[in-house]
Amino acid sequence: MGDASPPALLYLSRADVTAAAGSGSDIFVDAVAGAFALHARRETVQPLKPYLRWRPDGHIADRIIAMPAYVGGDRPVAGLKWIGSKHDNPDRAGLERASALIVLNDPDTHYPVAVMEGAFISAARTAAVTAVAARHLARPGFRALTCVGCGPIGRHQVFTLLEQFPSVETVWLYDLREPAAVGLGEALDIRHPKVEVRIATDAESAVRAGEVIVTATVADRPWLPAAWLRPGAFFSNVSIMDAAKDVFLSADKVVVDDWDQCNREGKIIHQLTIEGSFSRERLHAELGQIVIGERPGRERDAEVILLNSMGMAVIDVACAKAVHDRAVEAKIGTWLPR
Repeated sequence: MGDASPPALLYLSRADVTAAAGSGSDIFVDAVAGAFALHARRETVQPLKPYLRWRPDGHIADRIIAMPAYVGGDRPVAGLKWIGSKHDNPDRAGLERASALIVLNDPDTHYPVAVMEGAFISAARTAAVTAVAARHLARPGFRALTCVGCGPIGRHQVFTLLEQFPSVETVWLYDLREPAAVGLGEALDIRHPKVEVRIATDAESAVRAGEVIVTATVADRPWLPAAWLRPGAFFSNVSIMDAAKDVFLSADKVVVDDWDQCNREGKIIHQLTIEGSFSRERLHAELGQIVIGERPGRERDAEVILLNSMGMAVIDVACAKAVHDRAVEAKIGTWLPR
């Protein structure tokens, strides 16, 4: 027994990950919904993620984060996402803002069993979180979708929401760099020709037009006030720093992915908690509680609902496990000897 060779390690490149995941967003939406349910039932372990920074005056999006988690259920797995972000990568280096690796470990032996490119999974799972939330928090049959910030994260958000919600008729796009919005619009015209694409001239008009609003920016301070949100709006605050304080204080319901993960690092909800104007008691729910029916989702058409999702390691690990299993079945990837 002691002479047994340790198992080989499966490496999945980005091309491997996308091939294993296949077309469409269902694999990620299903994995995310399942992970939220497990988290709500306390069948996960998720330590607070450390933020590695070494530029005291750097941009809020410039950091590397370690995100470890154990996900239970029928097919348990442990893992870690190691994700770096540099806000000026696209302009300065011609690179995507975020880069990541995900390592999966066998929950019995604790040996690593896979390492894979993680930025694609990270973007896809972030969009899937919005989609899962929209099932419960958006008005049924919503027709107008707004995306502010049309980079890789925004693109995943829009395409996933269009796949999951065929009721959408109009997509409003805005980006400080107009070519990014135009480029996403052109891609939408090809893949979803029946959907009307509108390029907004400013963020306010885009936000006011949306029934579901997604922000995917690199903003380091709030810019979106509550007054821009129409009655019945569902606002997915993907990039965390976009919503002004009055959005949190005036929304009919504020939902987070995980309270402990959200209430830290000087984010807006953390600032409000320190000031004494917000608290866990004022929080409507964690999203997993709504997924399993422990707490209600949308109850009235006119409710304004805010999702403030900080990003959970259990989601990344669950999605990586789903991709890994498909890759093994399809014989995708490279086996590395130890």
